[in-house]
Amino acid sequence: MTIRKGLAFSLLPLAVIVLIYQGSVLATRNYMDEASLQASSALRLAVSALSGHLSRYEPLPALIADHDDIKSLIERPGDAELRAAANIYLKEINTLLESSDIYVMTLDGETIAASNYDGPASFVGQNFSYRPYFQEAAKGLQSRFYALGTTSLKRGYYFSSPIIIDNAVRGVIVFKVDIDSIESSWQGGEYKIFVSDPEGIIFMTGSPEWLYSGILPLSPERLSRTQGSRRYAEAVLKPLPYRESIEDGHKLFTISSPGGTREYMALSQYVPDADWTVNVLMDTASVRSQARTVLVAVVLFFCLAGLALAILMQRRARAEERLRMQVEARNELEHRVEERTADLARVNQRIELEIAERRLTELELRKTQGDLIQAGKLAGLGQMSAALSHEFNQPLAAAKTYADSAAMLIDRDRVAEARDNVRRISALIDRMASISKHLRNFARKPNEKLGPVALDAVIEDTLEIVSARLKLAGATVEVAPSPSGWTVRAGSVRLQQVLVNILTNAADAIEGLDDRRILLAIAEDTGKVVITVRDHGAGVPTAIAERIFDPFYTTKDVGKGLGLGLSISYNIVKDFCGSLSVTNAPDGGAVFRLELEATSGLEDAAE
Repeated sequence: MTIRKGLAFSLLPLAVIVLIYQGSVLATRNYMDEASLQASSALRLAVSALSGHLSRYEPLPALIADHDDIKSLIERPGDAELRAAANIYLKEINTLLESSDIYVMTLDGETIAASNYDGPASFVGQNFSYRPYFQEAAKGLQSRFYALGTTSLKRGYYFSSPIIIDNAVRGVIVFKVDIDSIESSWQGGEYKIFVSDPEGIIFMTGSPEWLYSGILPLSPERLSRTQGSRRYAEAVLKPLPYRESIEDGHKLFTISSPGGTREYMALSQYVPDADWTVNVLMDTASVRSQARTVLVAVVLFFCLAGLALAILMQRRARAEERLRMQVEARNELEHRVEERTADLARVNQRIELEIAERRLTELELRKTQGDLIQAGKLAGLGQMSAALSHEFNQPLAAAKTYADSAAMLIDRDRVAEARDNVRRISALIDRMASISKHLRNFARKPNEKLGPVALDAVIEDTLEIVSARLKLAGATVEVAPSPSGWTVRAGSVRLQQVLVNILTNAADAIEGLDDRRILLAIAEDTGKVVITVRDHGAGVPTAIAERIFDPFYTTKDVGKGLGLGLSISYNIVKDFCGSLSVTNAPDGGAVFRLELEATSGLEDAAE
């Protein structure tokens, strides 16, 4: 028995080490999977933003190529008056569309008119016949190409179109789009975003030090293809100092820089229309930190369990020693005189009382240990219950429920009720499509028709949507009394989205506080309707007040937000020709102020 007990105690540390290691691996894998979901969402948004920015310009070269002045210039390229008229026309169009450059070339590649004809880096007289976009357009094809300008030394995305006269290609028109505005929005965010070409060279990035770096080996073949098209002019190409690895199915980049070495989770998506790959890197430092925290918690738990076991064994050994001493004392006391019997009896009573107290203490200790174990379980469940939540969660969950119900109703031949569920799913899809449309509108004004919207109905629907979140946070919304019948110039679904985002943020700010009131008030100020939402939380720190409406900027922990809610709301209100701002109340809490144009009467506003 003693040998078995000793063997069990010798194997116990090894078993504990194995359990700790497996727990660390499992925790790291779970946090990595959660981080991968966040990075996937950021990747989809980045691809959508890029595609939306470029798609607005794609049909324009063909439209401009059909202009009479352009066709006349191609037929008579030596006519000075036609050149001057074309230059002025291209400059006006370029200014109106806020593009980078527009220029016209003959079939030999010579530029005969350009929107920058009067600038220091004019394209007029330059020959771009070596560019793939010229070669494809000269064959009568629409072409797209991204490169560093050899004359302007500015990066851009090029759209080219043939100029067709009498069913024959007579020239080429090129439309260059500036991409700096999108690139600047990637800087300083939670994610590192960059775009690489088919040769693995980074063309766009929110980290300037990575520009023109290669994530693939810069072999002679790749350099030859790049230099043949002069995609990057005279820019110096260099390899990106990184090491790639795979962990539990996740691709990891370890990138070296003067400031040190950092590890990132890498996700990428190839965009066939643009012929580039969009990459999103997420710093794994927080993921590793969370895994280490779990590991420390597990180690601490086992240390406490070991300490408790040691205390129990020590007490058990002391009890055994006392029992042995009692036996020896009894044997000795049998040989003592009769007058010591009473004293020994009292000693025995005290010893028995102490033993009973020790046993009671041991029972209480076991109960306390059970409570600690249960508390540890609940704490672990609390950490794992954090889930990604965004504007699509409620419609998606509802759509899933309706879809399951529709399948059951069809099986029971209740087609009319199933059709009603399908109609509800379609309405939810329309609602999600309306919300997602704003992600493509960061760089342009939407073409949606706006009209008068009744605030009473919008606020009523909004409160219904956020009721579950408010109940979870223990928050209450107090709507200040105001005259009914207010109407504003907006879109009802998008205005409702703005109010949902603001009220949800307010619920996050006051969750767990004593004062969990949210005040919503409506007033009129010089022809505008002002909606204010005030919470009683910690307010907005001055250091982040200027960036709170930036895309991808968030102060929440990993997995609790992408930092898009307030940015989307800001752009929606801007489309309404209104304003959205945030200040701190004098007695504490944040105050969101939404100003919209007041209207009279109700019409149908498209959403």
